[in-house]
Parts: sequence; structure tokens; C-alpha cells
Amino acid sequence: MKTRSFSGMRCSIAGAMELIGDRWALLVIRDLSLGLSRYDELRASTGIPAATLAARLKHLTASGIIERVRYQERPPRDEYRLTRKGHDLWKVSVALREWGDRWDATGFGSPSIEMVDRETNHPVTLALVDAVTGELLPLERVRLRPGPGADDATHRLLTATGTD
Repeated sequence: MKTRSFSGMRCSIAGAMELIGDRWALLVIRDLSLGLSRYDELRASTGIPAATLAARLKHLTASGIIERVRYQERPPRDEYRLTRKGHDLWKVSVALREWGDRWDATGFGSPSIEMVDRETNHPVTLALVDAVTGELLPLERVRLRPGPGADDATHRLLTATGTD
């Protein structure tokens, strides 16, 4: 699945990628967030090889991102659902979709899915929001600072890049 483990790195991005696994896993998460839940649906939607899908589902279940739920006893059939932890990945998939749309990552020239407000039908985008005031922030007002789990290497990195 991966060539090198990111475990042990003091980086939330590396840790998240370790839990997610790889690009196939992100497509499985995408499809689960769209409402697909059964193995055959996931396989048809992604085109993922059967053994690869089985491995990704097992990894995502072990990571607590999805759960396996029995929906039929005879014959036994299970479906997959995002956990709360998995639902929190939705923003990541939205950010990837927005980036892919903006930079025409598919090469087809226009997006296949648009996200809109249910009431106004206006396009919706992700935004940076001040957690205390709720104010929308432009990227220019955002800076990084060491968090409670920062080590010396993190402090050095932020100092060297001038982001702190």
C-alpha cells in the first residue's frame, strides 16, 4: 500500500496520510461520502481491483475511518459507512475537488460535480474562518505558530521559514 511509513513524524499531514493510506483510499472515502456503501458499488465507481479494494477497506476500518455494518444475514452481506472520523475527512475531499477544478486536474476543462447552497443554488467554497469570531479570513492574514505538541524541530522549521 505504501512504500514508507510516516509514523513517528511530528506532522499532522504525515499522520493523516498514514491513516488514510493512499490515493485509492481517498476515492473510497469520496464514494462513501456521496452515499455509496456496498463493495460492488465502490468497485464499479472507482474501477479499483478487487484485492486492492479489500485491502483499502480493511485498512480504513482498522484506522477507524469507516465501519463495516451487516445489512443482510443470508447470505451474509456487509456495507461500509464513514465513522465520525471519516465524515471529518469530507472537507479534505472538498478541498481536493476545488483545487482539481481550479487547475483542471482531469484535463476535461470543466468540473463534473459542483457544490451549491440548497436554498440559493449559489456555488459554495471552503473558507478560512476565525474560530472565535466566525470572521472569514483571507490567506494573507493567516500565519502558522507552534502548537502544544511542537518539538524543537517544529520551532526551527517555523523560524527558518518565517511563518512564526
